Amino acid sequence: MFVKNNSSNRISLKYPAAWWRNMWREGLPSGNGKIGASVSGGVRMEKILINHEGLWHMGKKDTLPDVSYTLKETRELMEEEKYNEANWHLTNTLKETGYRTRLASFLPLVELTIKMQQTEGFRQYRREVDMETGEVFVRWKEGEEQFERNLFVSRADNVVVFEIKSTGQSLTAELQLGLLKTDSNSMELRVKELESTIQLKVEDDFIFSAAKNDDNTEYGAVLRIIPTGGKIIIENDCLRCEDAEYIQVMLKVFIKGDHVQEWSRLQQELLGIHGDYQDLLKTHIPIHSQLFQTASLQLGDVNDNQSNEELLLDAYEGEAPIQLIEKLWNYGRYLFISGTRPEGQPFGMYGLWGGDYNLMWCHRMANENIQMMYWHAAVGGLSEFVPALFNYYEEMMDDFRENARKLFGCRGIYIPAGTTPGIGVPNQIVPVIMNWTGAAGWLAQHYYDYYLYTGDKKLLLEKVLPFMKEVVLFYEDFLVMDEDGIYQYLPSVSPENTPENFMPKDGKHLAHPMPTTINATMDFAILKEVLQHLIEGANETSIYLDEIENWKTMLTRIPQYEVNQDGAIREWLHPAFDDRYNHRHISHLYPVFPGREINEEQDKELFEAFRMAVSKRILGAQTGWSLAHMSSIWARLNDGDKALECLDILSRSCLLNNFFTVHNDWRNMGLSMEIETAPIQLDASMGIINAVQEMLLFVSPKIIKLLPALPAKWKKGKVKNFRFMTGRVSVSWNVESQTVCGEVVAERETEITLKLPAFAANCSLTGDGVKLTESSLGETYYDLTMERGATLYIKPFKVF
Repeated sequence: MFVKNNSSNRISLKYPAAWWRNMWREGLPSGNGKIGASVSGGVRMEKILINHEGLWHMGKKDTLPDVSYTLKETRELMEEEKYNEANWHLTNTLKETGYRTRLASFLPLVELTIKMQQTEGFRQYRREVDMETGEVFVRWKEGEEQFERNLFVSRADNVVVFEIKSTGQSLTAELQLGLLKTDSNSMELRVKELESTIQLKVEDDFIFSAAKNDDNTEYGAVLRIIPTGGKIIIENDCLRCEDAEYIQVMLKVFIKGDHVQEWSRLQQELLGIHGDYQDLLKTHIPIHSQLFQTASLQLGDVNDNQSNEELLLDAYEGEAPIQLIEKLWNYGRYLFISGTRPEGQPFGMYGLWGGDYNLMWCHRMANENIQMMYWHAAVGGLSEFVPALFNYYEEMMDDFRENARKLFGCRGIYIPAGTTPGIGVPNQIVPVIMNWTGAAGWLAQHYYDYYLYTGDKKLLLEKVLPFMKEVVLFYEDFLVMDEDGIYQYLPSVSPENTPENFMPKDGKHLAHPMPTTINATMDFAILKEVLQHLIEGANETSIYLDEIENWKTMLTRIPQYEVNQDGAIREWLHPAFDDRYNHRHISHLYPVFPGREINEEQDKELFEAFRMAVSKRILGAQTGWSLAHMSSIWARLNDGDKALECLDILSRSCLLNNFFTVHNDWRNMGLSMEIETAPIQLDASMGIINAVQEMLLFVSPKIIKLLPALPAKWKKGKVKNFRFMTGRVSVSWNVESQTVCGEVVAERETEITLKLPAFAANCSLTGDGVKLTESSLGETYYDLTMERGATLYIKPFKVF
């Protein structure tokens, strides 16, 4: 009846969604990048939450007043060492004008409720996600009868497809559409407002539902039930199907429309879809699986029969099973391709599966989180999804230019850390956000990396370089020089940290006591990276040539990184600010990761100072996303065991049983910072993907390293089709037999240095169209020149 092969591409749970209230948090997700469906509930009553990427509410965009005169005043206060006053000056001035912008919140579209009567009590309950097909399965037994409820969101037909079947003679189920109930007291009034606008119609085998958003546009859904046998009864705004052999359900949604017109359109579209669940699945799978299978990973000989709960219990003993790490890599990729699309909204904190009306931190946050969402994409063969990030921000460029001018009197752009669709003006009016100017520069890394991986010079010319030039225009106007001609960056924030000597002496907890400083290391690291990329790109395309010398001069004015008395890289380069290790953000390690400026080949002493800096971060201050970030940093530092330890800690502190990552450990076990809530933050899921990839492949424009940070536990495994900037890599390894086999394929002309792991020194490297020489960097480094389409074969020498 329900026979599926176990694989690392499936997750399986033995328990229903069990989080008290808020059961959507443990739902199982499906999506096509535009529409998301999350299945939760139990045998008797199941809830399917349906969301749409473009449905938001409660946003308010105010006109930004010109308060640029405050920059000079803020700097004067800082020069007088009145740092606390300077910290609040811009923020308080803006508040005093009455400025009131509010970010929008994700709006759940509709909830489908399915009710079925039990006859003998359930046994052998399972709920699963097949990541290769995008399906969610729920199955159980009652007596000798087996039941299934299965769902996927079709990429081919843009429809939610659902089926109910059993081994028995008849099925009875009741279906109802309605608004999602809220678990937030503060949202009860808003939900009542929405409820007052509901339009509902049940007719023949259809349910029509609609509500009105606060912009006076309507949104809703049309459901069609197609039973085999039995009869359909309409009662109490529900469709009740009795004594059917099989039940198929299809649902389509609309936003920003008129319900009369949209109901008619969607009804006709549903009538035009032919075939049962399996027929529709066959047209969906090729599209979905092609995305999911752009890269693959296997870590050792994995026993794949454990449920999520069993894997989490094993992890709770102290070390995440290898199988769990492999599943988390696969699952993160599944969430990513299901929760965003190239021409849609960028991936968000809750994906497409948020289940309340004012979710905590559901906006796009660019002082860490949205960047982490996309770190993994290029190496994993998912670069095609990155344009969603660009399109999102480019739609708000007018806002960003106005921000730069009215907040700081500068040309170019200032991107607030927090944004939601169409709201690119300041909104989180607090110093830790308002005084941080690095978002645009950090995002520019994604722009330039996308060009490096795709080689798209048209995009470089038309989109990437113009964006980076706007970033640098801001820096040109914002930065000041000291008497030695060296840049001073003030105000400057190292997200979201406060220097140790400015922490409250009474121990009273404040979220961000005094983050506004001078010369945060991260700010200069971003500035240097953007300038270097802009110069490279301008030379590549022969534009902006008359400005290159100015940009090169700007590079010479950036101060050198400094090392403190502990031997760690200073987080702030100004002597007035002391390092504070008890914090989750590790932004000052940007030159190692996510940047590529510092490496052991070029500067071992500085490389070690960055290692010291991350080693001093205090465990109890971390979060799910910071542990994922830290794991990637340790991988860049070539320490796979430390990188894996971060994922071990994350797996026993910030994972729900459906493998959604949360901000912090709600159980207060001392492995993360303590806050009352533990909001879902899927940035950590994306960060896990990247951390695993960083352990197995380092990529830069000039060098790639195979297995640079291989944990001792990962004695053997294989990866297929990981990408570097001009090609792809597939490799298998066995540490015990000291062997590495693999292929490096050049998809464009390639000139690069390849580093093999030390245990693979005795390999043969061969290939037509490949020029290979030993590198001056040392043993196991090789300089490669490859023609387009050439393949380098890595094989162990045969031993006779």
